[in-house]
Amino acid sequence: MRRAFLASTLLAGVQLTVSNAYAPPGFIRIPTQFIAAIGDPDANAGIGAENWGLWEKDPGPRGVWLDDYSSLKKNDGKAPAGWQFDENDWWLEEHGLIMESPQFPLSPGKYLVTGGRLVTTVLNISEVGGKPESLKWSLEDKSAKLYDVTHLPCRSARYTPNSGGGGPETAIKRNFPVSPGAVMPEVSGCDKVDYAVLFVIGKEK
Repeated sequence: MRRAFLASTLLAGVQLTVSNAYAPPGFIRIPTQFIAAIGDPDANAGIGAENWGLWEKDPGPRGVWLDDYSSLKKNDGKAPAGWQFDENDWWLEEHGLIMESPQFPLSPGKYLVTGGRLVTTVLNISEVGGKPESLKWSLEDKSAKLYDVTHLPCRSARYTPNSGGGGPETAIKRNFPVSPGAVMPEVSGCDKVDYAVLFVIGKEK
């Protein structure tokens, strides 16, 4: 599993090298950040972006393996990378790593995004009707869809315990790693929401 994780990371790096060749006027390059997005993969625009988050650092290498969850509990939920685990709202990635939560909400603005494949375009995040609690999103390339700027090998999901009282200890480890583009596994005793992952390689000046 760990070898697959490293291979996936290297592949992402190669793909980003290609994507980084493009930046529109008025944008600056930044170290890669990661958006957690939820929406219709076939849409070019939509509402609900107040539910999108941002990881300023790659959360995968900062994560904790499911096998090590007992150690995380013994340390009062404090991960070696310094982030705090929340048993009522926690995240998993495709290799079975427990991740820190992204920062919510994603700030309004313009982001240069890519899925590390063929499409790199500008993502616009803006308020709906002047209400900061309601955000909408759109891609400037009108032919592009959310799917086109989703990095398929990166899978992520948010889990919250339900009446079954589940948590990382009820996750089935053999369900990982997850195939590119597939949904994340269910975890017994938890509700799940799948999020797409977008690479952010630039921001408006």
